[in-house]
Amino acid sequence: MLRFLIVAIIVSSCTLSGFSQVSKTSVRIKITTDSGTMIVALYDSTPLHRDNFIKLVQQGFYDSLLFHRVIPEFMIQGGDPMSKNAAPGSMLGMGGSDMPRIPAEFNKNIIHKKGALCAARDGNPLKASSACQFYIVQGKKSSEQDLNMMEQQKGIRYTSEQKNSYKTIGGTPFLDMDYTVFGEVISGMDTIDKIATAAANSYNRPMNDIHMKMEIIK
Repeated sequence: MLRFLIVAIIVSSCTLSGFSQVSKTSVRIKITTDSGTMIVALYDSTPLHRDNFIKLVQQGFYDSLLFHRVIPEFMIQGGDPMSKNAAPGSMLGMGGSDMPRIPAEFNKNIIHKKGALCAARDGNPLKASSACQFYIVQGKKSSEQDLNMMEQQKGIRYTSEQKNSYKTIGGTPFLDMDYTVFGEVISGMDTIDKIATAAANSYNRPMNDIHMKMEIIK
């Protein structure tokens, strides 16, 4: 059974344009954790992931699950159903493999800026997403040289606005067009930082459990 991982893979040439996909009609989710609260807005441009996430939130699927993998200057990951009542220190990240994957919804207008809500996945060739595991980007700031190199390696082109976001706010550009981004944090960026920097074991699992609870808000 493959653990849901986040890795970088080279993609074919494309041009990234546009920026935030948040609109007045975007569904908003409140994520309450032991380290603070975040509000995420889901993108209408990724309807399969949006609708699946809404369904799971409405079912209470995520309530009492953990942020089981945290890596500073990278991301915080959660949504493994096996994390509920998991033994302290145990390795997590394989839960949900029995659930149907969500087809990839790559969008040239969306980047992995700080606060991006994204779907984890295993190494399946279609890059389809886990039905339940997700990650939120903390990332780090990139230089112009970093981004130019990324464009060459991945065959993509960033707009000046996107480059400015990566240079001033940060993110994980090496994941662009390899993992589906389907929303973003619009409130509670400091909570991402608190969770990402929590003391963790060799599996990147926080030493003290960080639980979550989700609800749809108006």
